[in-house]
Amino acid sequence: MDSKTLMVLEYPKVLERLAAHCEFSASREQALALQPTDSYDLALTLLQETTEARHLLSVHAVGIGGAHDIRPQVELARRGGVLEPKDLLDIKSTLIACRELKKTLEKARKTAVASTDSASPTRRTTKSQAHPAEPITYLYPRLAELALALPSPLGLVDAISRAVNDRGEVPDSASPKLAAIRKELRIAHERLMGRLQRYLTDSATAPMLQDSIITQREGRYVIPLRAEFKGQIKAIVHDQSSSGATLFVEPLAVVELNNEYREKQLEERNEILRILAEVSAQVGAAAGELLPGIEALAQIDLAFAKAKYAEEIRATEPILHPLPKVSARRSAQNTQATLSDQIPQAKIRLYQARHPLLDVATAVPNDIELPPGVRAVVITGPNTGGKTVSLKTVGLLVLMAQSGLHIPAQSGSELSIFQDVFADIGDEQSIEQSLSTFSGHITNIIRILKQINAHTLVLFDELGAGTDPQEGAALARAILQHLLETGCTAFIATHYPELKTFAHSTQGVVNASLEFDIATLRPTYKLTIGLPGRSNALAIASRLGLPETIVSAARSVVNPDELRADKLLDDIRKERNRASREREKAEKIRQQAEAVRRELAQRLEKIEEERREVIARAKAEAELEVEVLKRNLAHLKAQLKKLRQPLQALEHLEEKVDAVEAKVAAPVERKITGENNLQRIASPLKLGEKVVLRSLGSEGIITALSETDAEVQVGPLRVRAKLGEIMRKAEAETAETAQGVTKEQPTQPAQKSRKKTHASLSSTTYFSTSSFASPGMELDLRGQRAEDAITILQTYLEKAYLAGMPFVRIIHGKGTGVLRQEVRAALKGHEYVASFEEGHPNEGGEGVTVVKLAKE
Repeated sequence: MDSKTLMVLEYPKVLERLAAHCEFSASREQALALQPTDSYDLALTLLQETTEARHLLSVHAVGIGGAHDIRPQVELARRGGVLEPKDLLDIKSTLIACRELKKTLEKARKTAVASTDSASPTRRTTKSQAHPAEPITYLYPRLAELALALPSPLGLVDAISRAVNDRGEVPDSASPKLAAIRKELRIAHERLMGRLQRYLTDSATAPMLQDSIITQREGRYVIPLRAEFKGQIKAIVHDQSSSGATLFVEPLAVVELNNEYREKQLEERNEILRILAEVSAQVGAAAGELLPGIEALAQIDLAFAKAKYAEEIRATEPILHPLPKVSARRSAQNTQATLSDQIPQAKIRLYQARHPLLDVATAVPNDIELPPGVRAVVITGPNTGGKTVSLKTVGLLVLMAQSGLHIPAQSGSELSIFQDVFADIGDEQSIEQSLSTFSGHITNIIRILKQINAHTLVLFDELGAGTDPQEGAALARAILQHLLETGCTAFIATHYPELKTFAHSTQGVVNASLEFDIATLRPTYKLTIGLPGRSNALAIASRLGLPETIVSAARSVVNPDELRADKLLDDIRKERNRASREREKAEKIRQQAEAVRRELAQRLEKIEEERREVIARAKAEAELEVEVLKRNLAHLKAQLKKLRQPLQALEHLEEKVDAVEAKVAAPVERKITGENNLQRIASPLKLGEKVVLRSLGSEGIITALSETDAEVQVGPLRVRAKLGEIMRKAEAETAETAQGVTKEQPTQPAQKSRKKTHASLSSTTYFSTSSFASPGMELDLRGQRAEDAITILQTYLEKAYLAGMPFVRIIHGKGTGVLRQEVRAALKGHEYVASFEEGHPNEGGEGVTVVKLAKE
């Protein structure tokens, strides 16, 4: 890309803001050196890095904390240098950061694979049958590809940990020799200190000393001797105080001890250097892996920085299009219509685009779109109205997209890939080169015109300004005509009315304008494609208080056609603004209607859930009554057999019981409610949105979307569910506040499974054909002492047996397990108990015991 254009469009400022999000120097260097690419494939790859990093950061707390730019240290080690302990710690922390990052990406992949494998029972069944297993892919393929290059030299982290502790010191455990040397060093030090301490405590020498201290001079331990006692103690003088009153002497009796201590210090230093050299050699041997790995780590950190910057400016990923090649060679004799057919049109469709360097809260977004067949846009409007900002916005967003950065525009914005971007914006005046403003602009334009082609984006601000208006307008029109002939895409800001006329009458060119509020005398910064800007000079002058006679005189001089044109433009703009307001009003009404429909659908859904719950309770009671009735019939049949009585009278009754049982066993069908409509009218779900799974009642984050289902991450698991089973978190909270969330549990025939029995009922009283009342399906013993609990249990079992109940549930809780053991010990061999077992997970698991009662 043209370096001057990058400076003019303030692209380096964007890079500076990007670099502020990098976590270490290597990635900051890459951020500041980031350049737009003209390769479509490379631009897509760079954008993919940003998108993956943005999604990863939204679901994982990931980063490269602790990493350092260790390239200089690695280079030094490769040349045979010895690294300092601090340098080795930097290398260690960087390798650990790389390892953790690899683990995070691997965990994300395993989570994705696990959710794929466990998405649904149907899917598992399909896999186990004729269909081959799907290929395992990474959730973040581009980041995973970069992570493959992250360094992980075998044993280097452990080697550094053994050689250097967290305080940057070489510990005794670094080598047996170092441990032995330091042991001898401590012994030598103790002997030396003990000998010197005698001089401090001996009554013969203590008065000769200035202070009772032992100090060091030139690496030797000495004592402070008063100058007047010089020679009284045989010693070597190493130093004296500034006043000369104190001599720092080493008694001859400790010279040998000092020598021994010093020798041990040198041995310790040499052994430490040997250890550091050994570890440094390992670092140097791994340089071939470490240096490229740091580059890969910097690239990953840059992707994270791009993601964080995108979040900061509320950016989205643009849709890129390759610019097709020119279909045929063009000649100078081609007509404009022929050129339009031969040269493909670039695609620029920016929705709610903002300048990336402006404050997100105050910047005015604009829709900037090239209509079909248009290659050039002529922008007119008042000074300080936003023309230059509009040009820079287009140029910067193109450069950002081709650099792999998300752009500050609404989702769905589209851009073509340009081979180069050229801009002539600002004052080109140069005193050193004796160039006026006009000469500076023309010199730059000449340079640009020599390099443009059909794959170029050109941005000209105030084309032809700085000279005679008539000649400047003619020159600007000729340059614009030349740009059309080359087939490039151009955005031109101007004040010349001649260019507005040219744009209106020329194929491939469209007018655009920036609005100005006459009432406030301020620009609105809103760009309108398709309408030229109108002159507001007379209206502004009148509003500011210029005498009406002067304004009228000026108006009389202006061509009446131009006044009528301005009036027509003003009327068109008012009608467009009115239509826009009406559209906004209609959109609000539509949203309100959708909200009402959504609320009604939710109410219908709650009513349906209540209906199903009531029916489920009734079915549970009916199943119990049918079971008790069948047992009573069986008992009655056995009595008749004993009495040798005919059983035909019971056959009709048994048929009715079977019919009732079949009816009770029929599943509760779900009536169609407004839920389907709700899904249709609700705003579409988005990636990263927090939702609630109706079936599980669990919160999660959407990680993948299709037309019919979505993949939701719930904790460490990923679950694939239909869109109808997913509810936004806010809607779920509203539903819980209004009525509470009920969970559906399927019922089956009583003779097939017992786990269906009334898990949601705690103390419902059931009716039976026995003359004894039912004590309820459950007995809750939680909080009872063991002795009291056994007494209550005995009474309950007797009542349940007499009521003819087939089974009951004893709730004792988990706790320490003491109450559970006592309860189950009491159940063993009990006369009313046929068998018992631990409850299923949906019944309470270890905290519940299900007791099957004996038959009479």
